Amino acid sequence: MSERKLSANEGNKVRSNYLRGTIAEGLLDLSTGSLSEEDQQLLKFHGSYQQDDRDLRPDRRKHRLEKAYSFMIRIRIPGGVMTPQQWLQVDEIAGTYGNGGMKITTRQTIQLHGVIKSNLKRTMQAISRAAFTTIAACGDVNRNVMCNPNPFLSKVHAEVIQLTREITAHLLPRTGAYHEIWLDGEKVESSEPEEEEEPLYGKAYMPRKFKVTIAVPPSNDVDVFAHDLSFIAIVEEGKILGYNIAAGGGMGMSHGNEATYPRVADLIGFCTPEKVVDVAEKVLLVQRDYGDRCDRKHARLKYTIDDRGVEWFKAEVNKYLGYDLEPLRPFHFEDNGDRFGWVEDEVGNYHFTLFVEGGRVLDTREYPLRTGLREIARIHDGDFRMTPNQNLVIANISAKKRVEIEAILEKYKMHDRNHRSGLRLSSIACVALPSCGLALAESERFLPDVVTRIEETIEETGLRHDAITIRMSGCPNGCARTFISEIGIVGRGPERYNIYLGGGHAGERLSKLYRQDVPAGELQNVLAPVIRDYAKNRLEKEHFGDFVIRAGYVEATLRSIDFHKGVKEEAYQTA
Repeated sequence: MSERKLSANEGNKVRSNYLRGTIAEGLLDLSTGSLSEEDQQLLKFHGSYQQDDRDLRPDRRKHRLEKAYSFMIRIRIPGGVMTPQQWLQVDEIAGTYGNGGMKITTRQTIQLHGVIKSNLKRTMQAISRAAFTTIAACGDVNRNVMCNPNPFLSKVHAEVIQLTREITAHLLPRTGAYHEIWLDGEKVESSEPEEEEEPLYGKAYMPRKFKVTIAVPPSNDVDVFAHDLSFIAIVEEGKILGYNIAAGGGMGMSHGNEATYPRVADLIGFCTPEKVVDVAEKVLLVQRDYGDRCDRKHARLKYTIDDRGVEWFKAEVNKYLGYDLEPLRPFHFEDNGDRFGWVEDEVGNYHFTLFVEGGRVLDTREYPLRTGLREIARIHDGDFRMTPNQNLVIANISAKKRVEIEAILEKYKMHDRNHRSGLRLSSIACVALPSCGLALAESERFLPDVVTRIEETIEETGLRHDAITIRMSGCPNGCARTFISEIGIVGRGPERYNIYLGGGHAGERLSKLYRQDVPAGELQNVLAPVIRDYAKNRLEKEHFGDFVIRAGYVEATLRSIDFHKGVKEEAYQTA
């Protein structure tokens, strides 16, 4: 039997001289707005994707023009915490080099869109001056480490955010390529030390991306079961005793390929706080050494665990650690949403969580959100925290500053944005069109309209204040963590979507396909009867995701491997 051939990305990484490739030379060639194909792949490790405006493709093709290329830049912000000064700096960068807006992502950071090639290096340098970098925000490495914003548990959050920074620093690539290409070889105060060799990653880095989160129950807003590795804090009397460990989650799949599927993570053990960074390293190393480097659709940790078994994986992690993980401790999640409005913490500071639809921070004639947040940042003496649900916490507001900030919230009608239906407040959308090259259908630009139409049924049935999680992705890669939402809408083609139902309200269970190839204009008509049935026949405190399973609309996905099984025949018919 012949050996399997490595994927093309593997050779590219090894040849790249630790992520250098010919990026520096490509940036100098201004005869085109793009980079070479190999450098586009390497650029991801530096935190950027080459994109083009797909709305403009037909007209530019007609006039034989090059695609309207630009670059998305993703900033690495562990735990999503920024100072007001950093917020102002990133806001200025978005206006100077980007398309005038900022995108709060589902990975608790900020993306800038519309940066042209000639401004790419200037933008990276401006981000560095804001004491941020973009390295490892994308690519086959450990990505931005997430944690609960937890405005109601400030002392615990301080410990958890510190842990996200420690994990980030320890798992960061050590190559000097980033500073050579973008910062002219200069080291800046905010940057971690580099080594020419990669002590953790080697020349080939990881088989695919690797994602880490930390959660403090009862909040699961980071969706611990959707990621490669997660740590669940076990808190007693306000003190973190340690962390349960979950491994093997991931949301991506491909339409029509049952060998690909989303997966919820397995709980594999418990560790004390001082061992968390060591555990993170060893789980990463097991995946580095055993992950599939031949088929990128089969390269995530979820498949490594499914192929070899959870018990094998736990044993291998213990072997790499040199000690055994401890038995699991009890915990309980209530939901994976945000707590909107004002909260006072145990030390007397205030926090305001603001709904940001689609995570998009920009100014419109009706709602100058970006301007309002800029005004707040100029007087704020606390910090900003992005949530994994694409919203924003204006955090650690002193009693003295609360009155001033409240006045700005009122001036720009930000308060009003929180007075929305529970469905809208529980919505998430990926970027999709026009910039994402993988998108099959609209998402961020379309979900608000879909929610508006569904809200007619929500209002009619008295469900305005019920938090039903609804998420939309323009393709099945699951960037909006669609497959663990109670209502998941996934792009299948232009103006056509699959509808998934039955995800867990706390993100603990995968959904199941309910209808396939639904025309965009029919989404609300397909969902309305189910919502009416839920309003009429639900049990006390029964969540929507649980109801649709009990009522027989879909079968429960008890194991990730069964994601494609047990779907009723009519689910595959065109609505």
